[in-house]
Amino acid sequence: MGRLAQRLSFGLSAELWLVQSGVFVNALGWGAVLPFEVIYLHDGRGFPLGTAGLIAGSVTGVAVLAAPLSGPLIDHFGARAAAVGASVALGLGYAALAFAQTETAAVAAAVAAGAGNGALLPAQSTLLASLAAPGLRHRVTAVSRVCTNAGFGLGGALGGLVASFGLSGLMALFLLNAATYVVYVVVLIAIVREPPRPGLVAGGYLRVLRDRPFLRLAAANTALIAVGWGVFSWIVPLYAKSELRVSSELVGMLLLANALTVVVVQVPVAKLAEGRRRVVLMASSGAIFAGAYVLALAVPCFGTLLVTAVAIGLGECLHSAVLMPLVADLAPPALRGRYMASMGLSWWVGLALGPIVGTLLLGISTGLLFGACAAAASAASVSLLALEPTLPEPSRLTPRPVT
Repeated sequence: MGRLAQRLSFGLSAELWLVQSGVFVNALGWGAVLPFEVIYLHDGRGFPLGTAGLIAGSVTGVAVLAAPLSGPLIDHFGARAAAVGASVALGLGYAALAFAQTETAAVAAAVAAGAGNGALLPAQSTLLASLAAPGLRHRVTAVSRVCTNAGFGLGGALGGLVASFGLSGLMALFLLNAATYVVYVVVLIAIVREPPRPGLVAGGYLRVLRDRPFLRLAAANTALIAVGWGVFSWIVPLYAKSELRVSSELVGMLLLANALTVVVVQVPVAKLAEGRRRVVLMASSGAIFAGAYVLALAVPCFGTLLVTAVAIGLGECLHSAVLMPLVADLAPPALRGRYMASMGLSWWVGLALGPIVGTLLLGISTGLLFGACAAAASAASVSLLALEPTLPEPSRLTPRPVT
């Protein structure tokens, strides 16, 4: 029974599973509210469409600014305390949005939510890396990805049902999302221990900026996030609907296929990664992204896009199984918060660049859009393969867990 329990737990402690349950609940609330933010602000509160889009976009915009600012807070006060503070800001921000009747109030609420959004990812990544043994970090990352995608998908379905009740339903979605962060705060404070913190060291972000292998990793990550997450999530649906005349229901199927691929494949990929070279797995994700976009360009039809959605999901799994565990190995323990925050910044920048640049390229030609995506992903893969000799030797392989 003990061996069976260990297998079912994937080697993770009960404490780590509790944190992962919080990740799932947060994704559930965020997935429920995200598709309806602009709809709520425009239709529910009567704000002009441009203003509604600006307010909703400011959540991401402020997150870009907040991510690097969170690094010193994580290193100084601890990852758990920073995650609590970020969750409180998110809870207050979304609760205030539920009752915001003026544009000024909505902007203030969005700024609070954006600050929490930017700080939560690096704080959460640092907390999980600190609670897990080095040989289990890739498994922790895999479970987080599964929890996030499963919660996001279920949240989207739940959000559609609740939003059908009009303004009251939309307000309920924002309050539900705020409540998920309250639950997460309770779990963090009452159950999760604060990992031991090493003493503070001098240098801060200057030491991060001097770490050339890490900076190259962050640059490659920005490109892969822009292509694999940003363009696929926002621009591919636009291309499918406007140029291939695909229905909204089938566009939803593309996103569902991508999410289900991650839910099904992420854990097996994490086990596959054990004992293998990290940069090869990450470079493989870039090669898969490039091939998927070339295929979508060569055979423009819904069936091909469906294959592209699954392939990009697989590439995401290969990338995610390696990235954060590698960052945790590269970072000095006293600066892990700054390293995670810097990588979080590259994630937000890539997520912002994908839709912005992708929209401009799609306006010129589909061939230019998909060709640029394939070229960027290929360049990132080559850069990652060249990165390996500069990495510390112990960090080059994904470790096998000690049983």
